[in-house]
Amino acid sequence: MLMKRYWSRLLALLLVVSISLMGCSSPDSLTGDYRQDTLAVVGILRNVLELSEDSPNKAAVQTEARQKINDFSARYQRSNSVSTLSSFTTMRTALNSLAGHYSSYPNRPVPQKLKDRLEQEFNQVEAALKRGA
Repeated sequence: MLMKRYWSRLLALLLVVSISLMGCSSPDSLTGDYRQDTLAVVGILRNVLELSEDSPNKAAVQTEARQKINDFSARYQRSNSVSTLSSFTTMRTALNSLAGHYSSYPNRPVPQKLKDRLEQEFNQVEAALKRGA
């Protein structure tokens, strides 16, 4: 009886540890380095915006862009050290604009006016990152 209790407690402990470790791992594709992640997301979104309408892999690239937007938002939205940076607020504005377009008009191309605004915001984000803000 004592051995059975020992094994059940050991098994319970192992389950708790394995579930804790699985819960703490990050399934997203970001590194955790804000500057590097921001530049990577900007690069991916620029590639998406430059694709032509008849590109064969447009749907796959747009899906990847949506996933990057979600990963970036989930990782850095509640980070107090990042949320006060000007690069972060500008980046969030750009991400919200593009995500809003994708959710409202999934089958329509991104308008040139929105592309121009996003490019301007991406340039501002890169300049702010160079300054360290």
